Amino acid sequence: MGLKDVRPGIRNEEGIGKVLGILKQSFGELFQTGQAFRDQHAHTTSYLPAQLPDGVIFVESADDVKSVVRVCAAHRVPMIPFGTGSSLEGHINAPNGGISIDFSRMNRVLEINAEDLDVVVEPGVTREQLNTELRATGLFFPIDPGANASIGGMTATRASGTNAVRYGTMKDNVLSLTVVTANGDEIRTAQRARKSSAGYDLTRLFVGSEGTLGVITSITLRLQGIPEKIGGGVCAFPSVKAACDAVIVTIQMGIPVARIELLDEMQMRACNSYSGLSYPEKPTLFLEFHGTEETVALQSAQFSEIAAEFGGDSFSYTQDAEERNRLWKARHNAYWASRALAPHLNGLSTDVCVPISRLADCVVETQADIAEHGFLAPIVGHAGDGNFHVLILFDDKDPDDVARAEDFVARLNARALAMGGTCTGEHGIGQGKMSFLEQELGDAVDLMRSIKTSLDPDNIFNPGKIFALNVQG
Repeated sequence: MGLKDVRPGIRNEEGIGKVLGILKQSFGELFQTGQAFRDQHAHTTSYLPAQLPDGVIFVESADDVKSVVRVCAAHRVPMIPFGTGSSLEGHINAPNGGISIDFSRMNRVLEINAEDLDVVVEPGVTREQLNTELRATGLFFPIDPGANASIGGMTATRASGTNAVRYGTMKDNVLSLTVVTANGDEIRTAQRARKSSAGYDLTRLFVGSEGTLGVITSITLRLQGIPEKIGGGVCAFPSVKAACDAVIVTIQMGIPVARIELLDEMQMRACNSYSGLSYPEKPTLFLEFHGTEETVALQSAQFSEIAAEFGGDSFSYTQDAEERNRLWKARHNAYWASRALAPHLNGLSTDVCVPISRLADCVVETQADIAEHGFLAPIVGHAGDGNFHVLILFDDKDPDDVARAEDFVARLNARALAMGGTCTGEHGIGQGKMSFLEQELGDAVDLMRSIKTSLDPDNIFNPGKIFALNVQG
C-alpha cells in the first residue's frame, strides 16, 4: 500500500511551460513558482513523499478559478486544489506536475441565512473561522475533524470527526455546491432547500470526490443551534472491550451522545504527558452531551449506569466550559502527543471503520497485532460510529521498518474489510489507500473510473488520486 502508489505520472512538459507563462502574465504576484511555495503546497502530515507542483496560484474569486481551469484545460495541465494541507493520504501531491490552486484568499462567508439554519461560504473558510463568525447568530457548524481544516477540503474529502455520532459527516451537512467543471464553466449542484428529488444528486457526487471531478468554489452548509447546555467528561475502563461494549449499549439505547471518543492505554499515556493531564492510563472514553440542563444531566446519569455495568470507573462529569475545552484540546492534540512519545520517529496515521458491533473485536485484534510486531502505535477512535485511527511510529529511513509499517496497515485494512467495514472512515483514499479501495469495492471502482473520465476526459483534476487511470499516467 501507500508508497507503491506514490509514483510519478507522465508530465506534459510543453503544456506546463505554456501555462506557467500565461498564469504569470495574467496573475502577477498571485502566481508563484519559487521552491518554497512549491514545497509548502506538497507538504502534508503524511509519511508519503512529497511530489511538488510546478506553480501555485492564489485565487481570490470564482472568476479566477474559472480562468485557471480554462487555461489548464486548454493545455491539458493538471490542477491540484489546496485548502490548508492537513490531509493524510497524499491528496495534495502533484504526481504529474501542474498547478496547485490555493484557496486561502477565497475565505469569505458569503451569506448567513439564520432563519433557515444555513450558510454559504467560499472554500478557503476554515472551520474555526466559520464558527467564530456564526457565534452572534446562536448557530454553529458541528463537523469537527480536529485540525482547523478548510471547508473546501473537508467537503472534498467527506470529512467528519468527533461530533459525527450526533451530527453526521460532511455528506449530511452540505446542501449545495458550486463547482467549476473541465470546460471552465461553473455549475450549481442544488438549491438551498433541505430536500429535493430533482434529478441526480450531484452534491453527493462531488462531496468526497477529492478534487478529481472539478474545483469547488462555494459550499452551502447546514447549521445547528448552539446547545443550551453542554456537559462532558471521561470514564476509564478495565479493557478496550469493556469500553467498546459500553459504547455499543449507549448507542443502542438511543442516548443522543454528541461525542464519544475511545483512547487506548498508550494514547492516554501520551495525552497525559503532552497535555499535562493525570487520568488513569487505561482504555478511556471521552464523552460530551448537548441539550438542556435537564436532558444533559439525564444522559450523563444514563451513561454512568451503563459504564458501571462494564466495570468502568466513576464517570468524571462537568459542565464547566474551561474544563471541557481542556479535555477536548487534549483529544485534538492526540496526534502530536503520540509523536512526542518518540520524537526521532516518523508517524503513519491511518484509519478504518467497522460496524460498531465489531469495533471491540477490530481494536483488540489490532492491539494484538501491534504487540506481536513490537510497534509503538497508539489508538484513538470515534467510537460512536465505529471509526478508529492508529498512529504507527516508525523509522522512515529504514526500509525494513517502512515495509513492516506498510504490512501492518495492509493487515489492518484486511481485518476491517473482513468485518464488513471500510478502509477509511474519514481520511479518504488519496494515494495511500488506492489498493484498498479496489479490495473493498471491486468492480464498482470501474464505474467510478467511468464517471471520472466522463467529467474529466483529460485527467487534469487532481490526477493519481483514488484510483489509477491510463490517461496522462
